[in-house]
Amino acid sequence: MKKEKQTMYRTTHKLIMNSVAALVFSTGLSALAADDKPALNLPITKGPFEAKDSSLTASQCPEWFRDAKFGIWAHWGPQAVPRQGDWYARKLYEGPGAVDRKTQKVSKNPSSDYSYHVKTYGHPSVFGYKDIIPLWKAEKWNPDVLMALYKKVGAKYFVSMASHHDNFFLWDSKVHRWNSVQMGPKKDVVGLWQKAAQKEGLRFGVSEHLAASYTWFQPSHRSDASGPKAGVPYDGNDPTYQDLYHTKAAPGDTGWLTTNPTWHQEWFNIIKELVETYHPDLLYSDSALPFGDVGRSMLANYYNDNVAQNAGKLEAVYNCKEFSNGGKWVRDYERGVADMIAKDPWQTDTSIGDWYYRTGQKYMTSGEVVRMLIDIVSKNGNLLLNVVQTPEGDLEPDVLAILDGIATWMEINKEGIFSTRPWKVYGEGPMMTVKEKGKTDGITKLQFTAEDFRFTASKDGAVVYAFELAPPTGDVRLVSLAKDGKLADKPVTGVKLLGSDEKLEWKQEAGALVIKKPAKVPNALALTYEIRF
Repeated sequence: MKKEKQTMYRTTHKLIMNSVAALVFSTGLSALAADDKPALNLPITKGPFEAKDSSLTASQCPEWFRDAKFGIWAHWGPQAVPRQGDWYARKLYEGPGAVDRKTQKVSKNPSSDYSYHVKTYGHPSVFGYKDIIPLWKAEKWNPDVLMALYKKVGAKYFVSMASHHDNFFLWDSKVHRWNSVQMGPKKDVVGLWQKAAQKEGLRFGVSEHLAASYTWFQPSHRSDASGPKAGVPYDGNDPTYQDLYHTKAAPGDTGWLTTNPTWHQEWFNIIKELVETYHPDLLYSDSALPFGDVGRSMLANYYNDNVAQNAGKLEAVYNCKEFSNGGKWVRDYERGVADMIAKDPWQTDTSIGDWYYRTGQKYMTSGEVVRMLIDIVSKNGNLLLNVVQTPEGDLEPDVLAILDGIATWMEINKEGIFSTRPWKVYGEGPMMTVKEKGKTDGITKLQFTAEDFRFTASKDGAVVYAFELAPPTGDVRLVSLAKDGKLADKPVTGVKLLGSDEKLEWKQEAGALVIKKPAKVPNALALTYEIRF
């Protein structure tokens, strides 16, 4: 009887504390005056970096990242289960009367994900995202097999998603119960990915999308504005599950990053745990550097932790979607590209399809990925490519075929990609004048011709690699390497086609370096000419 009373007391106490927490958040900590904001506790591992721009600017992009050029990303988790693509955990709550995230206008029509969810699983007032999580079993996931494949494809680093906006952690977290060790597959996904990457000699990174989750998940607290369930709260309102859905945000706290200092503290604690558990080579945030000085503290802690792990040398890379202003981190473009050679290294992150598995989705082709990679590397960038996994954890046959095509091309042409640097110009040809609009789609959909080239160079500048982005239809003409041009300040001494034993005929003339059309094309996705001076 005493034991039953203790159990009853603990349950009642938990419900009361959850209710109190919900009340505190709903009254709007984010709306407090600056003097009333709670003091934050932001401990930083001892080391050379402080939470100041002047200190963080002293960081330098490590050589391994500049040499790597190509990474593969597992943007994967329980949101793959319904097979409906990205943002399912939010969109299932976008029923009648949902508020558009960007415009804040009310929509009369429910989202397609909401309609699918009601039809497939039931109404989100009863069966919500919390009930999707246990359905993720990852029963066909073999990280060792996949990592060996990714190495063959050419990846030099691998990034595991640690937490998406769904606030579900893919590591053995002590912060809350909603993690992949206690639920779903019952596995330390981040830890197993890391072991597989290290086994293959790949650098390892993690991505955090948590900073945006606080406002992103707010639709879970709403209810239908019309229909048979009008006014019935979704399960995000249940105090029992506030540790997953977060509590209600204060009025007006609707930006991508919350203004609530209590949530800033929580985010710092979580990322600190992640970094100090796995000591990743790379950390990615799906936002600008979050939360001002809180983000600076997080970054200083990450860098100092990395220095401690690497005998006093900084080997860490931090990606976020903000210009670095002095090299504090590596700028990331989501599905975007730089339009010129950038002084500092940068990264494109994109996916071969949707971010999460979606039935019937269309994927990029091997050629589109290869030509995108070439364009990015020519401008001093890296490509981080999400490879879409099924909810079970394996890859579909068409995805395997795409990867095989990339691997075949890479085996022949990798010399012109890895450990290279930008040349004096990044390219030439008719597609140079086409506006790419900063999107990777703008590259993959360009109709490249045999006159379109991209350039890279060896570190010592003795070799230039000219990538022809379509099979030649006649003699190859490289205007940038003309004898009387301003770019080729030394005479060309040799030309070779990577992947071919054919002895090429060539001549450096006024107006262009002219190469007689090769008799055979090693790989039609793109050709690489090795040009020596």
